[in-house]
Amino acid sequence: MENERNVLLSSHKDQGTAGTSSVTSASFNFINSIIGSGIIGLPYSLSQAGLPMGLLLLILVACITDYSIILLIRGGNLSGTHSYQSLVHHTFGQMGYLVVSALQFLYPFIAMISYNIITGDTMTKVFARIQGVESGNILTERHFVIMMSTLLCTLPLSLYKNIAKLGKVSLLSMFLTFLILITVVVRAATLGPQIPASGGAWVFARWNGIQAVAVMSFAFVCHHNSFLIYGSLSDPTLSRWSLVTHVSVGSAMVISAVFAAAGDIFENYCRNDNLATFGRFCFGLSIITTFPLECFVTREVISHVFFQGELGSSAHVIITVLIVSASTVISLSIDCLGIVLELNGVLSAVPLMFIFPAACFLKLSSGRWFQGGNLIPSLILSTGVCVMVIGLIMMMLFPQSCSHGAEMFYCSTLNSSSPSREIPMINTTQRASLF
Repeated sequence: MENERNVLLSSHKDQGTAGTSSVTSASFNFINSIIGSGIIGLPYSLSQAGLPMGLLLLILVACITDYSIILLIRGGNLSGTHSYQSLVHHTFGQMGYLVVSALQFLYPFIAMISYNIITGDTMTKVFARIQGVESGNILTERHFVIMMSTLLCTLPLSLYKNIAKLGKVSLLSMFLTFLILITVVVRAATLGPQIPASGGAWVFARWNGIQAVAVMSFAFVCHHNSFLIYGSLSDPTLSRWSLVTHVSVGSAMVISAVFAAAGDIFENYCRNDNLATFGRFCFGLSIITTFPLECFVTREVISHVFFQGELGSSAHVIITVLIVSASTVISLSIDCLGIVLELNGVLSAVPLMFIFPAACFLKLSSGRWFQGGNLIPSLILSTGVCVMVIGLIMMMLFPQSCSHGAEMFYCSTLNSSSPSREIPMINTTQRASLF
């Protein structure tokens, strides 16, 4: 283990990439990178797997995430590399490098698109609750909101060169996430029981749990920026990184479990619910502050593939503007990404989380694959391949429908019978859509 530490420290010194982040700051950045748009699909994943089984799968995916992130850095130690792409290139050659680079670009880029869509959808509902802002007002137009959030917030933050500077922004995002959780818990506890649960709401397990794992993988995958955040540590050792990983993934698991069990506040609450409106506002701001982390990753991929890892000031600005502009243009033309996120989970998140970290470590380590310290990586690799293949088949045979923006059936009924009462979300298993 000391060997691995010395190799990686030497690598960071050679590259001049030693960072300045504390364990706390790095943890905030890491948690912020995990809790992004994928979290909004977790209620849907629980409805697919069944609530009890879904929570068990969520814990399992979190444990695999934690283990595979540390495995990824250990692979970097063994190979003397300091990025995901470099590790795969060292292990599997140019073809492996190109495949993982494409996946590393695709995953965060689609996440950026979904962040814009969520921002447009949630913030327009928030603005619509402001007195004097009526339907047709420019503030209720999602295209305008997405453009303004891009120009005023996400683009300026994405232009930073040092990810450590986003530590305070990530701290703000974590505070907003805490407020969102309070909103979810209060609504679920106080008003949720008044909505009758649908038949089979408490079934232990459902047959399409594989699709649930794909959505959960999309929510938890953060391997694409693991080396980036690891390199930002002031003293990048494996023990410090393990602490950052355990704290970040553990915190994200608790937050995700509460959110998934309580339901989707952004679609299942009624539009006249002021507490839910506050939750939407917090989530919209949280998503805006998470966007730059994904942009950092996409820019780093382009930097390594086309510029040997070095970007001049002009190239840095131009590439950032092009990436942010492309994601914005696509998000302006799409308002439902449920099937895209599920596809991204199967084709991008699962390989990045399950397959490549385990495969790289197994090839670099000595001994048989299913013996000793190689047993768990071998099981993770096998599981990843199965989830990817089965998940893709099931997704094509049983695609999910999209009911984006529709007011829930109980809103008009309960509003008419009790006008003064603000209506909560429905039980997770009754309806839980991605968007």
